[in-house]
Amino acid sequence: MRYIISAFALLLLAATPKPEAPIRGFAPDRWSGQRQIERQYDALLNKANLDTWMKRLTARPHHLGSAYGKENAEFIAAQFKSWGYDTAIERFDVLLPTPKTRILEMTAPETYRARLEEPALPEDKTSGQRDEQLPVYNAYSIDGDVTGELVYVNYGIPKDYEVLEERGVDVKGKIVIARYGGSWRGIKPKVAAEKGAIGCIIYSDPRDDGYYHGDVYPKGSWRNEWGAQRGSVADMPLYAGDPLTPGVGATKDAKRLSVKDAPTITKIPVLPISYGDALPLLRNLGGFTVPQEWRGALPITYHFGPGPARVHLKVEFDWKLVPAYNVIAKLRGTQYPDEWVIRGNHHDAWVNGAEDPISGMVALMEEARVVGELARRGIRPRRTIVYAAWDGEEQGLLGSTEWAETHADELKRKAVVYINTDGNGRGFFYAGASHTLEKFINEITREVIDPQTGRTVEERLRARRVVDAGNDERAELRSRPDLRVAPLGSGSDYTPFLQHLGIASMHIGYGGEDGGGSYHSAYDSYDHYTRFGDPGFQYGLALAQTGGRVMLRLANADVVPLDFAGFANTLGKFVDEVAKLPDTMRAETDERNRQIEERVLEAANDPVEKRVLPRPRPPVPHINVAPLRNALRSVEEAAKRYDTAIAELPSNAAPLNAHLRDMERGLTRDEGL
Repeated sequence: MRYIISAFALLLLAATPKPEAPIRGFAPDRWSGQRQIERQYDALLNKANLDTWMKRLTARPHHLGSAYGKENAEFIAAQFKSWGYDTAIERFDVLLPTPKTRILEMTAPETYRARLEEPALPEDKTSGQRDEQLPVYNAYSIDGDVTGELVYVNYGIPKDYEVLEERGVDVKGKIVIARYGGSWRGIKPKVAAEKGAIGCIIYSDPRDDGYYHGDVYPKGSWRNEWGAQRGSVADMPLYAGDPLTPGVGATKDAKRLSVKDAPTITKIPVLPISYGDALPLLRNLGGFTVPQEWRGALPITYHFGPGPARVHLKVEFDWKLVPAYNVIAKLRGTQYPDEWVIRGNHHDAWVNGAEDPISGMVALMEEARVVGELARRGIRPRRTIVYAAWDGEEQGLLGSTEWAETHADELKRKAVVYINTDGNGRGFFYAGASHTLEKFINEITREVIDPQTGRTVEERLRARRVVDAGNDERAELRSRPDLRVAPLGSGSDYTPFLQHLGIASMHIGYGGEDGGGSYHSAYDSYDHYTRFGDPGFQYGLALAQTGGRVMLRLANADVVPLDFAGFANTLGKFVDEVAKLPDTMRAETDERNRQIEERVLEAANDPVEKRVLPRPRPPVPHINVAPLRNALRSVEEAAKRYDTAIAELPSNAAPLNAHLRDMERGLTRDEGL
């Protein structure tokens, strides 16, 4: 009888409809209606469009200033117009140096001239479009012609130079060779110049992106020996955007700096190369053997140098202004037309750019198509939706930055949230965001189904993080209802909106199981992407489902769905990290000084020792974090008061939404972050 009763109880539970989950920012009587809109949205999505558009947009190289880049902008604009958007192309004139001379040769102890070229592959139909491709180079390297001994500097970040100093290796007057990874590439020549180097070479090591991970292209997805990574080396931490017009839009009549006075251009010449070209150079280095963590996967013993490898590096550029074409499409809101929800993805690429950026661009286009179709059927957004296809992102966020600078005053009045995507691929959901948006995006990830596992993308991501986590983090993952989002630094088109205008922002996408190998190379192609990136565009569709929900909920919410309790919680973690930092630094300083003392004793007993030994580090000062703790408590208490007050949505939310729009602004310095 007990089992019969239990079974009956289970049947009753199964028959009882589950209470509908809340939607942040919406009154309870609007939850069902919003979800009905989202079901209609999903039903209209067509992943075949992503395939068709990618084939069209990646058919030829479409870098900033190229003829096909302009054609793509016009094609995208025509699509938006056909979907009912008020669409315009906004032009800016920006600096784009292109190479006239690229020479890298080893002159001693043997001779070698770098190929600096990616061969065409029969398996990749667009890889041989040489006449239209940008060659392998780093944009915003200064012109230079230098010769010197070579020094290997690992990733070329500040802590690597501490290791060099400890070994008595000085890069002053030398040319450094650094592997990609560990930081934004522009940091490598910046730090090298600060340390006295006269030139910088950057290569992709197979340990990071090559045969160490799997078969190389075209057999597998990974970077082959001649694949090279183009990229900008502008000093973007100083400022993003056109190097000649900091702080103002690069319009036709803008006042411009001279090239020699532009502070974001490097101080030394820089050139990227393949690991096929790097191997002869590294093989001819002498000096001490590098630490284990510095060793790549080339079939050599890695040495610091300097020399005996001696190299000649010469780069010379055509410094010219080129047009950047942003596509801006607006769908006017019915209730809050002067509150804008902005969504962007760039359309320019270094070469054909299937993964970066077109995989994200075609998902945005399908999202916009369906939002436009809903509007045609009478389901219009309450807030104005703005879709943007940016140009010049690859050189330093040029299109988005110049547009944000030009329209800064209007954006400060109207922009509510900026949502960004870039490349997309097969795998796990990821999000970086203003922490006020953490709960909002978590709600959405619980309603989007992962195409590979059939579980929600939140469940799949949580399982992955549990597997990868340490004990403390694993315990939090199992107990905390929301997954943390990453803090947004820089690196894509959200930067001018968040870091300079103080607009709450989010960067989303999928990836992690799509391999590597094509990034910023001639092999980032339709053929590569449809074989390895996202066959069948399953995750492109998942991104459209995710981005569509983000936009529709932000556009239709009664109250902008920001949360401050989660924001305060994240601030608390940051404060804890700052509080622990002095102890960590003291332990590192004590250990380093102990090692220096040992080496001083060794040098004293060795008359042959002539290296300059590093000086001990100074003591770490005391840091009083009490003011931070007090400020954190104020934020936590304010967040609790807000949660209490917002439990019942106000009948007139407009004044509250205006305050919420400005919240992120209060955390932003006038000169930007």
